[in-house]
Amino acid sequence: MQWAAWSVAAVVAIAHLVAVGRYGFFVNELYFIVCGRHPAFGYVDQPPLVPLIAAATQFAGAHVWLLRLPSVLTAALLVPLVVWFAQLLGASTRGAWLAAIAAASAPMLTAMTSTFTTSTFEVFDFTAVAYLVARGLLRAEGRAFWWAGAFAGCAFESKYGILIWVIGLAAGLLAAGPRAAFRVRDLWIGAGIAVLIALPNVLWQLVHGFPFLEVMRNDSAGNLTGTPLEFLTDQVVALNIVLVPLWVTGIIAPFVSARLAQFRFLAIAFVVSALLIYATHGKSYYLAGAFPTMFALGAAACTRLPKTVVAIWATLAAANGVLALPFVLPLYSPGRLQYVIERSGFKERPEEVATMGAPLTQIFSYEFGWQELTDEVERVYASLPATDRAKTAIFATRYGEAAAIDVLGQNLPPALSGNNQYYLWGPRGFDGSVVIAVNVDPAQWSQWCDSARVVGSFGTSPYVMPRERERPIVLCRGMHPPLPQLWSRLKFYGI
Repeated sequence: MQWAAWSVAAVVAIAHLVAVGRYGFFVNELYFIVCGRHPAFGYVDQPPLVPLIAAATQFAGAHVWLLRLPSVLTAALLVPLVVWFAQLLGASTRGAWLAAIAAASAPMLTAMTSTFTTSTFEVFDFTAVAYLVARGLLRAEGRAFWWAGAFAGCAFESKYGILIWVIGLAAGLLAAGPRAAFRVRDLWIGAGIAVLIALPNVLWQLVHGFPFLEVMRNDSAGNLTGTPLEFLTDQVVALNIVLVPLWVTGIIAPFVSARLAQFRFLAIAFVVSALLIYATHGKSYYLAGAFPTMFALGAAACTRLPKTVVAIWATLAAANGVLALPFVLPLYSPGRLQYVIERSGFKERPEEVATMGAPLTQIFSYEFGWQELTDEVERVYASLPATDRAKTAIFATRYGEAAAIDVLGQNLPPALSGNNQYYLWGPRGFDGSVVIAVNVDPAQWSQWCDSARVVGSFGTSPYVMPRERERPIVLCRGMHPPLPQLWSRLKFYGI
């Protein structure tokens, strides 16, 4: 079975590599590169691991394809991991095949590795932690708990969502057992390893007043979690509708099959995680990391199905996954994708207010317009007298705009913003005597400047997000009060 798992993994990798770099940088990718160029144990809105890796990949200049290689590798490695998990839970070769196809053909999982963000490692990390905990329990392998702790700690250093999954797993063990696991010394050693790895970031957040909590409060208010039915529908569609019976079986089977009863804690972990995410107004993709565990458990439950049934099921799932690929990987030109979306009637439900009206998918629309913005800022900056350029600050309303200027710009001063981590970096010595302000309200800035006039605009591409479309660039002279004194009024933590 191993050769088959790696064959499917190779197909996944090839599909990603074909699509890498066809559009542009995703907005958060630009931001992570900039954050990683300022090494720290944490940042306002994320832990440090992804930014540090993102910055390290850009050693030869700005290259999308190089940035996304870790995503390609993660997407491919998920397949054999899910196969090993299914086999651990008792799946035969045919069941393992089904698990492999499920891991490869779920559109949401593909989407999460189509760019390099804090969500890229999440699916693999959730699955690895669950696999190692199950292995430690089933085979009495103490070191498996150590590795589970290491994965959980590293997962925390890339995205805080692992906390929900760990809570779910703990709740599952408490509710369904084996409760004796909590008396296993190696489990607590694993927990200690996780804490030690996570501690530097926790301390950073503590020292800075836990700014991430403020980010979450502001973002949750804009999340469009929807009704329970809408939340469930999002999962059904995004995880490949053909696979619904597989993961639903994974939830139910441990409670009706004596053979799988010892894995009830995994099913409970899934349900608890889903409830926590919904209750906290999380986005639908926050649950994505938990699905491969249900694929593995479902595959173990379905392992005695006739070969023909499994073959047909896997073929239909793969076919549906292929049909969905252009919506999660940039395989089409943007014009063709927009045409297909309009003609097919497919329009994903927005995850948050900020993404409403996206002309393409929410991910793809955030990959356009950044070079145009940077070129326009460079034009305005170059038009200023040399004496002005020496003291000119470039301010952007949102972190994505500032990051685009920093990553893609040539011969420009570092961008400023009051948004998220940029706020903590402050005005960087600029006094506000001359400011190129991106995507600001000209009327508001006219109250802060001796003169404020619109000198350019950006966002002419039909594929950009609405809030980045046809936005002004304002030249401010004589800011009052000076920029350092005004800085606290420019702060905003959130998207």
